Amino acid sequence: MALESLDRSPPPFFRVGFAPLTKLIFFGALSVVLMFGDKQLQFTKPIRAGLATLVLPVQWLVLQPGQALSSVSKHFESLDDAQQKLKLAQSQVLLQSLRAQQVEQLQLENQNLRQLMGLQSSVATPSQVAEVLFDVPDPYNQRIVIDKGQLKDVALGSPVVDTGGVVGQVTRVYPLSAEVTLLTDRDQSIPVLNSRTGARNIASGDILGGIPQIELKFVPAGADVKEGDLLTTSGIDGVYPAGLQVARISHIERRVDISFARIHAKPLADMKGRHVLILQPIGAQAATKGKTP
Repeated sequence: MALESLDRSPPPFFRVGFAPLTKLIFFGALSVVLMFGDKQLQFTKPIRAGLATLVLPVQWLVLQPGQALSSVSKHFESLDDAQQKLKLAQSQVLLQSLRAQQVEQLQLENQNLRQLMGLQSSVATPSQVAEVLFDVPDPYNQRIVIDKGQLKDVALGSPVVDTGGVVGQVTRVYPLSAEVTLLTDRDQSIPVLNSRTGARNIASGDILGGIPQIELKFVPAGADVKEGDLLTTSGIDGVYPAGLQVARISHIERRVDISFARIHAKPLADMKGRHVLILQPIGAQAATKGKTP
């Protein structure tokens, strides 16, 4: 093949068009003309509106994950805020309830103290007011500890009463405190008088239906005893002054095969009270009077 027959023209890829400077000047001028024309004639406004309309759904879809994440974050923030406010409100309600209970407790204690002071002034026996510190943690005995002891001239065997009636008796005395065995303790006994019939009996602590009470011992089955009868101290033991309220008959059980009736009475004193009145035993009063010149 002859060399003259070969195509010596450059391929399309290597063909050289307009010079770069020419292109720059042309497109720069075209941009200026378009910007000026758009400024004056607004001919690109419909195009931009159409493109904006077409792009709007895409923009909305792109923004949804971020908005969803923001909504979830705000939801949890508001939930945490609501929980914190709820906890704060609950704590404030509990605090107000505690304060209200304390106010009610103080009012009850003040009322009880006033009643004890009135009882102290009406009782001829020397007495003093004491506060209950705590219950003795013994499941087999019912005792309490009071804040008066030997340094306050509390004597062993002193009767302890409140505004309702007899609470118990001092059975142990320490320098700054004393133990009081309650009337409902199984080892505690007290001579009582039926205020309706005048009959004397001995009452001891007992449990009836899980409730601490006292039981009248050795009462004949045919004795004149009724539910609701008031029992008071008889005063024959040399410890309790006569006439102090003790209990009311609450249960009577008479059986043909038993010679004695089972009679239980509910104490009138508040065994869970906060303040009590300590009386001087009758025997100690007599000894004191005997020594007086």
